[in-house]
Amino acid sequence: MAAYILKRLALMLPTLFGVLFLTFVVVQFVPGGPVEQYLAEARAGKGTSAEGGLSYRGAQGVDPKRIEQAKALYGFDKPAPERFWRMLQQFAHFDLGTSFFQNRAVSQLIWEKLPVSMSLGLWTFFLSYLVAVPLGVAKAVRAGTRFDFVTTLLILVGYAIPGFVLGVALLVVFGGQLQWFPLRGLTSSNWEQMAWGARITDYLWHIAMPVTAMVLGSFAVTAMLTKNAFLEEIRKQYVVTARAKGLSEQRVLWKHVMRNALIPIVTGFPAAFVGAFFTGSLLIETLFSLDGLGLLSYESVIRRDYPVVMGTLFLFTLIGLVTKLLSDLCYVWVDPRVRFD
Repeated sequence: MAAYILKRLALMLPTLFGVLFLTFVVVQFVPGGPVEQYLAEARAGKGTSAEGGLSYRGAQGVDPKRIEQAKALYGFDKPAPERFWRMLQQFAHFDLGTSFFQNRAVSQLIWEKLPVSMSLGLWTFFLSYLVAVPLGVAKAVRAGTRFDFVTTLLILVGYAIPGFVLGVALLVVFGGQLQWFPLRGLTSSNWEQMAWGARITDYLWHIAMPVTAMVLGSFAVTAMLTKNAFLEEIRKQYVVTARAKGLSEQRVLWKHVMRNALIPIVTGFPAAFVGAFFTGSLLIETLFSLDGLGLLSYESVIRRDYPVVMGTLFLFTLIGLVTKLLSDLCYVWVDPRVRFD
């Protein structure tokens, strides 16, 4: 097992390098970089921040010294291999760099946006599993009945509806017409002046519709996976033997079947749980005016804020690789028969 873990850790380095290298190369050919945006804004007299991408024609009529200053400001006065090497050196010390347009550390920006994405991700994670696993068990026990048919139909309908479409419907009906829930934000403007009980109520009141829009489709896969896993285990010989010994159906189901049936589900816990912290839903965050990681990533790509793009890519890729390793190790923890050797 130790050799397997060391081998996987060693393979993470070239994988991480390859992801960063390919992204860095692609970035070099994307038009409308930060220098062009700076020069366009300088010509328009609007300052140093910019929106949208422009070609190098925006440098026409600009003092060449101003162009060189802009390139030096963003580090483009150095060749690409040198910039890539310096970036790798920074990442080796977990220095994600500084945003071009916000002039703040990328790690600080991620830390500020993280609570919003955590709120969406953790609620989606817990509610999905709390609903999907019992529902999948109930469907397996009642396979072929009307309950199984109706719930499967509802799950498929929910899975087919995109989250942002459901979010729009929720906003129109419950936020606009009925005015039961707020239309935007994670908390009210006077949240800090509220008592703790009122704060919790206000937070849950704001998070209800975004989480509903994300949960409805996410638990469908887990529910069907649970059902199929339980059906496969129920038909095995050891279950027949346990029933023949006189064990109750509840004992057979929850003590003998549960552990084996949940192997494909439990092994996905690390990825789902860690992903809940760092997975931002751009459409949901935009729709409900939630300033999270999804919106940060989108804006950094649109504004060509390369330190934010590369810094978040490095962090999320590293977390994804480690999480994948933890998911594989969960197989051994859940099922002792698994041996990676």
